[in-house]
Amino acid sequence: MTTDNHRYCVIMCGGVGSRFWPYSRSNRPKQFIDFLGTGRTLLQMCYDRILPLVPKNNIIVVTNAMYAALVKEQLPDIDPEHILLEPCRRNTAPCIAWAANHIYAADPQASMIVTPSDHLITNEAEFVNRLRAGFEFVETHDALLTLGIKPTRPETGYGYIQIGKEVEPGILKVKTFTEKPDLELAKVFVESGEFFWNSGIFLWKASDILNAFTALAPDLAGEFERGKGIFATPAETQFINDHFPACPSISVDFAIMEKASNVYVECVDFGWSDLGTWSALYDNSAQNPEGNVTQNCNVMTYDSTGNIFAVRNEKLVVVSGLHDYIVADADDVLLVCPKSEEQRIKQIVNDVQGRFDEKYL
Repeated sequence: MTTDNHRYCVIMCGGVGSRFWPYSRSNRPKQFIDFLGTGRTLLQMCYDRILPLVPKNNIIVVTNAMYAALVKEQLPDIDPEHILLEPCRRNTAPCIAWAANHIYAADPQASMIVTPSDHLITNEAEFVNRLRAGFEFVETHDALLTLGIKPTRPETGYGYIQIGKEVEPGILKVKTFTEKPDLELAKVFVESGEFFWNSGIFLWKASDILNAFTALAPDLAGEFERGKGIFATPAETQFINDHFPACPSISVDFAIMEKASNVYVECVDFGWSDLGTWSALYDNSAQNPEGNVTQNCNVMTYDSTGNIFAVRNEKLVVVSGLHDYIVADADDVLLVCPKSEEQRIKQIVNDVQGRFDEKYL
């Protein structure tokens, strides 16, 4: 049995959170923002709930080089050597491959949890219990484990996991992965009862995920194999700056999880949300009697229901006859958008970039 000293956590912290624009900006993405008014940012909340699971010195943060100062400011207890700085964005597979090589070089017995920095977990005690069970499973099996969430609606923004045979209580073999289906297929998945949302939280031994990269993503693995012997040494940073940009930009789901034969899912219920959209934030925030949500701002409403208001500074927002809208004011940008059309925000951000370059991003 692997001891806690061989357990590690990798917090992925490099995303831009464009679906939360204009609050989430390129210089301060959503993981660095206190969206819930708790006094802790999403990144800090993620760090806090990992502490009962792994030693503080075994927590690794992988982020974009431009966010190094933000990570150090918000997580002052993290050893700077445990902040891995990507020179460019290459999605989750290269991020995880680097972190696994870094950890394995220091500790070949390591097991690891990989988690995004911007999720919300409301039942942290259950989170810790299920993650401990997950660690025990991967440490005694040749297994790649993902956490599955029972779907509450036909969501098109998530990946889906089809469950197979139960191998241990709460842990099942995975039949198939399906990435972000259309609405009709998502409805079929939810009605079948055989599918769970892919939370994007993973557990495995470092050796097992590295073997999977070698077998299933050889082009990606090859970039890192050139650095044998230099991971967890002072030469690592220069090697990554030279070779990381050559890595294909691909998610770990496409590169590994959809292809591997040793994939399992732990079905969990600990109040998970990826807080990926304004509607998700609305659903996880306190609503007033009219069903409106205000994010630390002053709002007066008349005949208005189901809205979320996020406005900075001391500006007073007064609305009449507005229903189910997002109103987000971030100094130089005001966004007014129906919640039902929020999937267009990513395209809006692309359009803004095309017209104004980086000015409003």
